[in-house]
Amino acid sequence: MAAPVPVTLYTREGCHLCEAAREAILRGGEGLGIELREIDVDSDPDLARRFGEEVPVVFIGERKAFKYRLTPEAFRDRLRRLELA
Repeated sequence: MAAPVPVTLYTREGCHLCEAAREAILRGGEGLGIELREIDVDSDPDLARRFGEEVPVVFIGERKAFKYRLTPEAFRDRLRRLELA
């Protein structure tokens, strides 16, 4: 069995786009072995400076994959493309 794919969601409290991104990741990644980690950018001044108002930001592994919006289908497609790479 392959190791779970690390997915990091940079978010902040009260962000409706962040909530939608979380849902899209969970729906799109269902059955594909992802490990979702959520990080509140406001918990670290460096992250707050790095991402500012550009949340949500989604990384798959070490690569920035999405900013602001994504759909379950787009997330699933990106995961599948990474498997082929």
